[in-house]
Amino acid sequence: MTRRWGRAGALAVALALLAGCSSSSSEPGDEAPEAGAERTARPGATGTPDASGTADTPSASPGSPSASPGAPSASPGTPSGAPARWRPRPGTRWQWQLDGTVDTSVDVPVYDIDGFENSADTVAELHARGRKVICYVNAGAWEDFRPDQAKFPSALRGRKNKGWNGEKWLDIRRLDVLRPIMAGRMEMCRQKGFDAVEPDLTEGFRNDTGFPLTAGHQLAFNRMLVELAHERGLAIGLKNDLDQIPELVRDFDFAVNEQCAQYKECEKLVPFVQGDKAVFHVEYDLEPGAFCGTAKRLGLSSMQKKLDLDAWRRPC
Repeated sequence: MTRRWGRAGALAVALALLAGCSSSSSEPGDEAPEAGAERTARPGATGTPDASGTADTPSASPGSPSASPGAPSASPGTPSGAPARWRPRPGTRWQWQLDGTVDTSVDVPVYDIDGFENSADTVAELHARGRKVICYVNAGAWEDFRPDQAKFPSALRGRKNKGWNGEKWLDIRRLDVLRPIMAGRMEMCRQKGFDAVEPDLTEGFRNDTGFPLTAGHQLAFNRMLVELAHERGLAIGLKNDLDQIPELVRDFDFAVNEQCAQYKECEKLVPFVQGDKAVFHVEYDLEPGAFCGTAKRLGLSSMQKKLDLDAWRRPC
């Protein structure tokens, strides 16, 4: 599963168990990153902390409008004739905000924000500040509060995603039906000017969805998402799905992870770092001192966040 606290009243069950630490919304600085969790992958700390692009991209000051946190590059697997795409490198600092009006003043090279709830103007403002911007969308579950919710046939909606109001697992076996819907979401991200996409809930086969999903179904669905993103010149991150990283690391451009340190699973994300791809990671319960050392050692881009994923952050 994946955390998207603060969306459509979906705090419910887990809030009682996972009380986020509070600090001032200003950050103490962007030192070396730390180790990650199990649900979302983030960039890390190997090489220059500001290096958020491909290996041959010169680094630039992330605060200046002319700064480019990673020029697009055609990496292996880019379809012939497709636009070149950005690929964040290990050590890239980032901000993840899915709730509230986006605070565009955080001095990091990469932002990850909700694709539906933010406009092209917000993306353009972040670009003007030298940021790359990732488009968050839900891929594995239907949400009754999204503008395209009626496009999902009721037969594809399975059991409720526990703890998330208005959300039901999707039958990802039906690629024929889901492909055009997901293509529409990717196109929305492209048209708003996003550089990449973070599709959520890409490990339904490990959950009680109401459908007999297998690892093979999940691989096919996840690779379909990769195709749709790459066709539009968008980079794409693997959200969680740690057990399938060996099969998928070559397909995805980066990873996003939640709580790998808490669940002692951060080592599973190392193949991304070894492939010169960022791992964007957050912890909720653990203080930075408990995971930043591991994050730095593994090359993860880590920070502590509150459960509602507002602007507050405490980076390693």
